[in-house]
Amino acid sequence: MKISVRNLEPTKVKLTITVDPEEFDPYLDQARKEIGKQITVPGFRKGHVPAKVIDTRVGFGAVAGEAVNDGVPELYSKALEEKKIRPMAQPEFDVQEVPASAKDETKLKFTATVERRPEIELPELDGMTIDVPAAAVTDEDITKRLDSLRQRFATLVGVDRPAAKGDYANIDLDAQIDGESVDSQEGVSYELGSGTMLDGLDEALEGLSAGEETTFEGTLEAGEHEGEKAQIKVKVNSVKAEELPELDDDFAQEASEYDTLDELKADVRKAAEQDAKGRQATEARDAFLAKLQDGLDIPVPKGVKAELLEQQLKNNGVDPDKATKEQKADAEQEVEKELRDQIVLDTLAEKLDVKVSQMDVTNFLASIAQQYGMDPTAFINAIVRNGQLGSAVQEVGRSKGMLAGMRAVSFTSEGEPLDLSEFLGDTPENEEEESVEAASAAAAVADELANDKDAE
Repeated sequence: MKISVRNLEPTKVKLTITVDPEEFDPYLDQARKEIGKQITVPGFRKGHVPAKVIDTRVGFGAVAGEAVNDGVPELYSKALEEKKIRPMAQPEFDVQEVPASAKDETKLKFTATVERRPEIELPELDGMTIDVPAAAVTDEDITKRLDSLRQRFATLVGVDRPAAKGDYANIDLDAQIDGESVDSQEGVSYELGSGTMLDGLDEALEGLSAGEETTFEGTLEAGEHEGEKAQIKVKVNSVKAEELPELDDDFAQEASEYDTLDELKADVRKAAEQDAKGRQATEARDAFLAKLQDGLDIPVPKGVKAELLEQQLKNNGVDPDKATKEQKADAEQEVEKELRDQIVLDTLAEKLDVKVSQMDVTNFLASIAQQYGMDPTAFINAIVRNGQLGSAVQEVGRSKGMLAGMRAVSFTSEGEPLDLSEFLGDTPENEEEESVEAASAAAAVADELANDKDAE
């Protein structure tokens, strides 16, 4: 098999692959065998029809077509492996030459155009030191957590004053277009400042007291008039404010398993410190990736970027065709970072000779299923059916590479050595231990990405 590679872009190549007859013949034989199982030829048993008879019966073109369909993807994969090209998208095939008969010596020739992972040179990990901010917990952090806990036990009480941010107003709404009511709601409870309803509602309500009303212009966000401007009349029926419980021993007993406020505060501080360590580990991961990319020019594939950009906008609740320049720029920045991180982690995994086993992938998918309360077996089967197993293998490989890479460098905080073994684990002594750690890391990354998208 002869392979020539033409670089179209830093992240795009065109392979021209010419296949010798002895390499293509097995695919022709397999095609004849499959066709022989499907046709009936008098005098021959199904599946035992000679090759020459099949060529005559269905035509050599049909046989060659079947062989090309089966052979081209496999031959393409072999060419990628031989030339050490790592694809990041599906290829575009163009079959240029095919033998016209069994005796035709024309060689199968086809091209494959594909976006590839760019070749980058990562820095050596040996001797690398990365400093990250301290995992600090302040009294203000504790107060915020206690206030959040108090809010869970808060009660709403009516107030005789104008509504302000954080208050709950019971309101009636009536949206009108050209003087005609197109939508109305009564007795809606709304928290001022939450921004969960119409744009402009918060501003309209602030300063209104019970019994007062006003009109503002807003864009309808649902119904048959979605996206249209309307004059929205809002009336305030009542205003209520949150009343927080006193921070004392009684509250500690009601809100927790502790008898005293001091015990509750100590537990809250312990949880805050653990969360701070988790954030520090995330900062260490981000700093590690940034260190690997420092000074590198990492081009991203244009086609892959375009597809991910469209998907990112949709995930952000934005129609790609109606996105503003600012929305596109923000999404583009996120997509480019995601692609650069993937390229770096894939390269790192290859550099460290990371191996992904079936156990790794099974543990990873089982962890994801558990997070979302799904049956692991059903979830894994769905992943396989949808052709997403390759993505799972890649994700686990990246996570194993990241763990191995972070274990290989030194971390400090404020000049002192930082021990991240609680999050990275020690160097695994066996495959099962490493598999579980990689699965947990990969699942955590997947969950974090999902949460980030929800937050956006």
